[in-house]
Amino acid sequence: MATQAHPTRDDFAAMLDEQFGGADSFEGRVVKGTVTGIENDLAVIDVGLKSEGRVPLREFAAPGQKADLKVGDEVEVYVDRVENIHGEAMLSRDRARREAAWDKLETEFAKTARVEGTIFGRVKGGFTVDLNGAVAFLPGSQVDIRPVRDVTPLMDIPQPFQILKMDRKRGNIVVSRRAILEETRAEQRSGLILSLAEGQIIDGVVKNITDYGAFVDLGGIDGLLHVTDLSYKRVGHPSEVLNIGDVVKVQIIRINKDTQRISLGMKQLESDPWDGAMVKYPIGAKLSGRVTNITEYGAFVELEAGIEGLVHVSEMSWTKKNVHPGKIVSTSQEVDVIVLEVDSEKRRISLGLKQAISNPWEAFAEAHPIGSTVEGEVKNATEFGLFIGLDNDVDGMVHMSDIAWGVSGEDALNLHRKGETVQAIVLDIDAEKERISLGMKQLERGAPAAGGVATGGTTAAASGLNKNAVVTVTVLEVRDAGLEVQVGDDGATGFIKRTDLGRDRDEQRPERFQVAQKFDAMVTGFDRSKKPTFSIKAMQISEEKQAVAQYGSSDSGASLGDILGAALKAQNEDKK
Repeated sequence: MATQAHPTRDDFAAMLDEQFGGADSFEGRVVKGTVTGIENDLAVIDVGLKSEGRVPLREFAAPGQKADLKVGDEVEVYVDRVENIHGEAMLSRDRARREAAWDKLETEFAKTARVEGTIFGRVKGGFTVDLNGAVAFLPGSQVDIRPVRDVTPLMDIPQPFQILKMDRKRGNIVVSRRAILEETRAEQRSGLILSLAEGQIIDGVVKNITDYGAFVDLGGIDGLLHVTDLSYKRVGHPSEVLNIGDVVKVQIIRINKDTQRISLGMKQLESDPWDGAMVKYPIGAKLSGRVTNITEYGAFVELEAGIEGLVHVSEMSWTKKNVHPGKIVSTSQEVDVIVLEVDSEKRRISLGLKQAISNPWEAFAEAHPIGSTVEGEVKNATEFGLFIGLDNDVDGMVHMSDIAWGVSGEDALNLHRKGETVQAIVLDIDAEKERISLGMKQLERGAPAAGGVATGGTTAAASGLNKNAVVTVTVLEVRDAGLEVQVGDDGATGFIKRTDLGRDRDEQRPERFQVAQKFDAMVTGFDRSKKPTFSIKAMQISEEKQAVAQYGSSDSGASLGDILGAALKAQNEDKK
């Protein structure tokens, strides 16, 4: 029987029911209890219910540490259930800490304040963080400013975090360590930038290398050392000059206090090779250099470290036109060049590659003066003539009017095919315009040479030929276009066109003549090479006019046949 001085457990439970509205009201609340014993890895805690509860000791320890707990300690626990099937109270230290932590975290989140936590585990996509009882998620991208390969040194160490998002109903908390680092770095950068000035020379450590430059740590703030500011000489990639971890001396070129960006330079600490370039590289000077880069419009040649000149594609070869520079020179090739132009302000030097060797057109003119005979291969046929390949990769052009006597146009072009080896006479050379005029018909027997001397005898004037004179000629060659003939046995040669072989169409057939056949023809004129042209048709018309004048006109009643017959009879009598 219980007394007022010595209440039983039931009396104590009744008192609790009276104070808290029943034992069931304990559930879901954080209450204070006393450690009454420690059994193995469990702490026995009395919270004033009918029975005690047991809580794992690990719930009283920080991550990675042992629990510091002894009998008699007063602790806060969360009452999950007042009594389980074994009659024991279901208590949780973690839930108690979590509830208290959530209350505090919500207050800190509202103030955007930092919170302290410990990284204690890995999960997919990130890590778990203990925020003094509440478990938060730390995404992998929020661990550090730059990607971190090994997070082990950061685990189980209390450190500050920034809460990015939290949802108490779902029990979700997302935190960031990176935000804290960025905020700290921004404060450091602001203070460090104030201590720096443009033009200042400072030591730094290469932290990262990219295709466009290197990032240098200046003691808490990074500056960009662009590839173009590494050296005056051409640098293909920053790794050719720098390595990560190198200590380098740099000059501050620009500071943007708004964006907190710093531009650095190394070449600014060297002497500028362009100083005095006009004196070092006078126009017309012949120099040696190395090809460093090849583009579609030319090639860059390094004359010294930091000094490069451009050889434009038009200045690369005398003979190779419309060819990619890569087919003329190669990278790293040593070449001789001539200085064509220097612009120190724009840091440009124009160079010539072809000027360093002799002009093949001038060399050809010296070796083959006008009137000399050359031999070459037909390289190409155009609508106006043939191009013949000559010495030193130069081409000469035979105009279609100089291919053969009495033949022009397509008929002349069709006389020769591509790849055929032919001979020609040099008619004219213009080295400045890179032109060589050749003639092939001038090599034919009896044709006047370029200097006016007939290759097979005398000139037309020396042979006594006059325009409108009737001479006896010998057929040398029968062609579709007409006849190649010669006056006498060694006189001047000329051509009779098909249409000049007779007045009637039936007479205008070259095939009715034979080689070595002799007949009379009239000299109708001379071409620009003083070679005579002949015509049977013109002779017939002239004889007809003479007969009409001598024997009367057709008005006398005599027929044209009678007049011609009488004329022929008179000629025969004269011959007798």
